[in-house]
Amino acid sequence: MSFGCPPSCPVLEHARAYAELPVGQVRRVASASSGGEEVDETRRNVLKLLVAGGAIAVGAGGLGVASLQYVGKPPIVGLSSYPKVGLLDLDGSPLTATKVMKEYNVTTPDVYTFAYPLRNEPNFLLNLAPPAGGSGGATNVVGGVGPQKSIVAFSAICQHLGCPAPAIAYYPPGTCAKSFGSLAFYLHCSCHGSTYDVTNGASNLTGPAVLPLPQVTLDWNTSDDTLSAIGVVGPPVNGHFDTLQGDYGVGATSQLQKQSPVVACFFPS
Repeated sequence: MSFGCPPSCPVLEHARAYAELPVGQVRRVASASSGGEEVDETRRNVLKLLVAGGAIAVGAGGLGVASLQYVGKPPIVGLSSYPKVGLLDLDGSPLTATKVMKEYNVTTPDVYTFAYPLRNEPNFLLNLAPPAGGSGGATNVVGGVGPQKSIVAFSAICQHLGCPAPAIAYYPPGTCAKSFGSLAFYLHCSCHGSTYDVTNGASNLTGPAVLPLPQVTLDWNTSDDTLSAIGVVGPPVNGHFDTLQGDYGVGATSQLQKQSPVVACFFPS
């Protein structure tokens, strides 16, 4: 049995008409109440949007027009280059290498962070040297500054899924039974177990993270002993396409913040 329809079939006629419409355009056949004409819904909605936009602009003194400029491409917030930012101690005084060597060392269990170069980019400040008169730790490390080249700084946002400090934290010797050869201290994330080598540019010791943590370049001014952040090396900070973009800059100084770490000795194989 055949169910063919002649070329004059109304169904085919409407199908041909709709096939010629641009992709994404909505169109419907009007009812008898509209005079039998077709109504272009896309055009009607665009006109409504323009009228509404004009009303907003008039009511807000032109704010609506200014806002519509950024519908397609919002303004980028960030910096054009890495600034030199002076570091401040917990008490707000300039942070010096002498203070760091005296107040922090490889056994320090708390989390000390400062924001750089943007306000939403925290970084660890670490001194990997042993305590005065003690042993262990590490000196002359990659990117280290200070009298023993043991003061370093790394992003405090895990490169796996972006867990920030204190979920990712510095684990001093003895925090966990796990060691990597002779290395018993490291940065470790309690979220999913990623671990980083603080003596070698925060390179990866365990996954699931596959990228190292960005390392902040520190400057030690030997004339007044002060420490400053002057740049970042390595991949972008997690959650940022560019370490320089994604928030406002921290300003001329950045102060240390203290937190207690979240400790979980979970190390994926």
